[in-house]
Amino acid sequence: MTTDAAEVARPGRSPLRGSRLVIVLACVALLSLVAGVAIAQLVVSPAELAARTKAPEAGPIFAPVEQRVIENRVTARADVGFADAVDVTIDTSGLTGPAVVTGHVPEAGAEVTAGGVALEVAGRPVLALPGALPAYRTLRAGLSGPDVLQLKAALAGLGIDPGDTASSSYDAATAAAVGELYRRAGYTPPSPSPDAAATLRSAQATERAAESGVAQARAALDRAASPAPAAAQLEAENGVRQAERALGDAVAAGESPSILDRLRDELALAAARRDAALAPGDTSAESAAVDAALEQLADAQRDRAEAETDALTALPAAEVVYLPTLPRRVDSVQAVRGEIVKGATMSVSGAALNLVGTLTEQDAALVKPGMPATYTGTDGTARPATVKSVTPKKPAEGEKATKSSELVLDPEAPAPDVAERLRGSNVRVDVPVQATAGAVLAVPVAALSAGPGGESRVELAVEHPEAPTTTEIVTVTTGLAAGGYAEVRSDDDRLVAGARVVVGR
Repeated sequence: MTTDAAEVARPGRSPLRGSRLVIVLACVALLSLVAGVAIAQLVVSPAELAARTKAPEAGPIFAPVEQRVIENRVTARADVGFADAVDVTIDTSGLTGPAVVTGHVPEAGAEVTAGGVALEVAGRPVLALPGALPAYRTLRAGLSGPDVLQLKAALAGLGIDPGDTASSSYDAATAAAVGELYRRAGYTPPSPSPDAAATLRSAQATERAAESGVAQARAALDRAASPAPAAAQLEAENGVRQAERALGDAVAAGESPSILDRLRDELALAAARRDAALAPGDTSAESAAVDAALEQLADAQRDRAEAETDALTALPAAEVVYLPTLPRRVDSVQAVRGEIVKGATMSVSGAALNLVGTLTEQDAALVKPGMPATYTGTDGTARPATVKSVTPKKPAEGEKATKSSELVLDPEAPAPDVAERLRGSNVRVDVPVQATAGAVLAVPVAALSAGPGGESRVELAVEHPEAPTTTEIVTVTTGLAAGGYAEVRSDDDRLVAGARVVVGR
């Protein structure tokens, strides 16, 4: 018996203290056992270590046969912008006062539409119309030229009738159409100049006076052409009858021949007076007066027509700006309300996005206008587009000549907020230049090998239910290859989608 045991057995010692000692000894023994097992696990013999690090036996690496569409595509980068950016300038030379921006000033991102107000200068609108010719003169009645034809075409495009669109003359119908253009924009049409208005009023008064003169001359002619009044005619007729009776009484009384001759003369005079009273008068003077009055009226009418033409609604050059296409998007605004117009007032571009990139000579030979394409921005979304043009680049002066080409694409219009986010970014462009007609049987290009006769072949995995997988060589006919895959065709019915082929070992 050990000393500790003796202490435990010795009379007067506590039994509890001895139990605790036994428990401590048992725990120490258990911990020693666990530590020994753990150390044994960490100790590896050299033979076992070599076995663990030995490379596995080489074997085939398989890839599945797929059913997919194979596309050969050209990939490039393109900058996103808005088409046909131009600076908007206004001809303010015709203004009588300072060209101060007084009203409407668009913000960047706003849209300028055909017939809409691009800007307000000196209290008057600057109307936007489609056209290639700039507004270089004020258009008014009596003028003609290609700028009038352009104006008529723009008005007709807005559904406003400008008259004969094939005529290059600015006439009353054109002036009326311009007035309607202003009213649609919410502005009063331009007023005629003070001189033109005064001339028109004077011509109208002269015409009214000439019309009155004609009326008076015709009344005088009518009076001159009319017979004597009925009372005068009756009086003349009575005179004839009295003379006849006097002559008859004298003959019956046997008067002397001298008395009879006198009475006969009185009868002739009464008959002449009667004939004069019944016959129309001499109207030669009155007719001449009517002719003169009509000539004066014709002159007054011509003067009034010319004055009306001068007073017709005009289109001042300072109140219109022509842009090649509309609508347009405002890129930046230089005009400031309250300040005088100087130079370009704003920069506008087409409302549609425009993609411009560069292609190498080899890629440019594959890409043709009209081909479908996609472009992908930083958001990862692929959006459709169409190839608009592929044009060889001309080196700028002093630059070295290259054989690259400019690629321009016309994308489908995205939502306005998306277009704004894309503007100014650089995107990836993919143009499929060749593709299979639908999904075809395809294998990774690494699965293809050449046979002794130059034929293409794949190594097909043959599955065995109760034995290891083996492989067989299968001859195939290849088609389009792109993106790491190649189209294959074979008479072997085991080469189907889902089968496996060897791509490496």
